[in-house]
Amino acid sequence: MKEMICICCPMGCRLTVDDSDPGNIKVSGNTCPRGAKYGKDEMICPKRMVTSVVRVEGGDAAMLSVKTSDSIEKARIFDALALLKGVTVKAPVKIGDVVVADVLGTGVDFIATKDVAARAK
Repeated sequence: MKEMICICCPMGCRLTVDDSDPGNIKVSGNTCPRGAKYGKDEMICPKRMVTSVVRVEGGDAAMLSVKTSDSIEKARIFDALALLKGVTVKAPVKIGDVVVADVLGTGVDFIATKDVAARAK
């Protein structure tokens, strides 16, 4: 038995996860189906959304915030962040633009989380 707090929404449900039978993980304490999925996923393969920044060339801002389009395995977060080290995007950039596609072969992209206009000349 493990206890955890669900991070899927602001409710923060206190979950109890029974993993004594790995083939039949039971979750209680959740108020929605997302909590049950979160509890099971945390026991099998924990995942998280990843946020960071990249440089912008020719924009009215020097940096662009980015995030993964879906969660990735916690064990791969630092490898995913390493992909962003040398990345520079050219302005203009729109929210949702793909900055790095298919991060580590996961099918998940790093996407822009804000608009950056091109700098006026």
